[in-house]
Amino acid sequence: MEEEFRALLKRVRAELVSPAELSAYQKLLALVRTDGRAARDELAEVLVAPERPLWAREIAAYALGSRGDRRAFETLVLLLNYREPVRCATAAHVLARLRDPRTARAAAALATNPLRTAYAIHPVRLLTELRAPESVPALLSTLERLLAARDHCWPVARACVEGLGILGDRRAEATLVAAREHERLRPAALTALARLNGRGGGAHGARTGSST
Repeated sequence: MEEEFRALLKRVRAELVSPAELSAYQKLLALVRTDGRAARDELAEVLVAPERPLWAREIAAYALGSRGDRRAFETLVLLLNYREPVRCATAAHVLARLRDPRTARAAAALATNPLRTAYAIHPVRLLTELRAPESVPALLSTLERLLAARDHCWPVARACVEGLGILGDRRAEATLVAAREHERLRPAALTALARLNGRGGGAHGARTGSST
């Protein structure tokens, strides 16, 4: 069992407050540890069954997504947009492994939504990891909006700067130069610009031409 899943189970176990919840948790964990199509079908039913607690859907989505089962996609995207950062981080981890072709579009929609900026850091980081065609435009759009806003939301802006440096696309140069003027973004912007200059013009095709 990988470290991320152990951390998820430990977190969920700490949330349980009744014997009934503990029993349901143990039954679900036994199902996760069972191989085969029938077990995966039961886990998929957990995702859509009425009145299932969020923690049960999170465990089922993690287990399915880690096995490449795209039935987990909708739940994982819901969790990626959740108000608790730890759940967002877990969902992003699994979505990166799932490689569903819809992932980059969903992450871009969340990252660029001005009403959800406070929850955008994990979609931004996911877009960086995916290196999809949607990644650079979404990160640029989000960063440009934050640079112009009264509330710059520094952690998200910094994640965009770092992501654009990793992706190495020359389209980001002017925006990174603008980010450099903000003290809180200057170190990350300088590093990102150095990466762009070191890679030259060939980075765009190598880094953003792939798809999910």
